[in-house]
Amino acid sequence: MAGIMLRSTAFNDHDMLPGRFSQEGGNVSPPLEWSQVPGSAEELILFVEDPDAGKTPFLHWLVTGISPHSNGVAEGGVPLGGREWPNGFGTTGWGGPHPPQHEDPHRYFFRLYALERPLHLPDAPQVTDVREALTDKEIASGTMVGTFYR
Repeated sequence: MAGIMLRSTAFNDHDMLPGRFSQEGGNVSPPLEWSQVPGSAEELILFVEDPDAGKTPFLHWLVTGISPHSNGVAEGGVPLGGREWPNGFGTTGWGGPHPPQHEDPHRYFFRLYALERPLHLPDAPQVTDVREALTDKEIASGTMVGTFYR
């Protein structure tokens, strides 16, 4: 499977997310840039999950319908053509990190997928629903990880 290059101008892969992206610090989504999207892609999806939040990963951001011709999203923005879905906090759009105080840093996986056909999801998808819906549709992906603790 091909690899999408995913990066941010606000943090490096496996570095601490700046506080302005957290629930307490402003709750704005970070800027992201991507390249090497396959020409056969019909749609991009972006989702951010915290696998350290408990038994099931916590969904922080899900955006579907992103134009495969886009190359990123500005801080606090929505990717071109994108539809934001409810996050694990019950609000639509970005839900910034808010791990319990005094825990080890949590990891936030930013995942961008190129799909060969549109994704169909339930009204309030969980991380497992997204993964299941991606089965046999993903043609390329890119991942980067940010960390955060309080």
